[in-house]
Amino acid sequence: MNDCLQDLMQEATRLTRAGRLNEATAVLQRAMRGGDAGIEAAPAAAMAPVIQALPRLPAPQAAPSPAQAAPSPAQAARSTAPAAFEPGRFTRATHTHAGLTLDYKLYVPPGPQAHPRALVVMLHGCKQDPDDFAAGTGMNLRAAEQGFIVLYPAQAQGANPAACWNWFKPNHQQRGRGEPALIANLTQAVIKAHGVDPRRVYVAGLSAGGAMAAVLGQAYPELFAAVGVHSGLPVGTAHDVMSALAVMKSGTATAPLRREMGMRQAAAPRPVPTIVFHGDQDTTVHPHNGEQIVAGLLRAEAGMTEGGIKEAGMAPVVEQGLSDQGRRFTRTLHQDAQGRARVEHWQLHGAGHAWSGGDRSGSYTDPKGPDATREMLRFFFQHLNLGG
Repeated sequence: MNDCLQDLMQEATRLTRAGRLNEATAVLQRAMRGGDAGIEAAPAAAMAPVIQALPRLPAPQAAPSPAQAAPSPAQAARSTAPAAFEPGRFTRATHTHAGLTLDYKLYVPPGPQAHPRALVVMLHGCKQDPDDFAAGTGMNLRAAEQGFIVLYPAQAQGANPAACWNWFKPNHQQRGRGEPALIANLTQAVIKAHGVDPRRVYVAGLSAGGAMAAVLGQAYPELFAAVGVHSGLPVGTAHDVMSALAVMKSGTATAPLRREMGMRQAAAPRPVPTIVFHGDQDTTVHPHNGEQIVAGLLRAEAGMTEGGIKEAGMAPVVEQGLSDQGRRFTRTLHQDAQGRARVEHWQLHGAGHAWSGGDRSGSYTDPKGPDATREMLRFFFQHLNLGG
């Protein structure tokens, strides 16, 4: 993003804070068009949090209170009847929980079900939807080959005008509230309706979806056996639009938020195994965010400061590689005593803000690889949630 565009975004933020919403909207529209001659148009993912701050746009539905984390039978969720989902078809439906409604698409692979299937929950990025994300990641093709179910929740424009998951709002960063509670409840409904193996439920996402996948892993460790975060952000690094923009740009949260993150990690149970992908040339979500996700997971794994990680048996194994299409990468494994990776970090050299190894038929994809879909599935299926 060039200096002129940055000035436009700062001006829009100032006008929004001053309550001059019509003027702020005009500035944002100018930025998204590319502004004056020579100004680079704003990336949609970078503009989305600023646009979302404008009160005149459709507001998200109210989040449920913490007391609604475990609804009574009277608060039972509603979903499309299971009979509507035909094997081999990609079917759209809706789900309602605690007053919130979510569209979603479900892919059930063809063929007989000889045993309970695994489930992979896929969270799209900003300006995407389930069809776009499925096409770009190729996850349904893998599901047809390997026999697992794929669930794609769809963010509503009424909840966020750029279709971003609201990872940067406190009421969407914790258990039993907002979007994490809604997605978790939908996941539980799919598990029940389709006879999913509760030990083999996984969640992955790109960008804002990656940030929300990280939230779900921390908030519902009994539900998800492993997490995949592609070009995402650590849990709790932002609490509003301005802090979201700051951490997207720099990869570093403010000191108060870092302290709060540390307290959350110290109080949380052992983290869910997580695989992280991030391009080192990502100008939308700074690559330092991927590094911070890994560092936080390792501190939580070790139950001590970063300096004690080696003593806890989580010393890294570092590999350098080259994809079939010529993309260099660094893969770092942090393994448990059984040799299974608890944390796996892929740094994609020269890559930007895109799903690695994705198909060009979807947005935000980088066909040069390595294949994030294949590697996430390999990582996922190494892990069972014995607490599920």
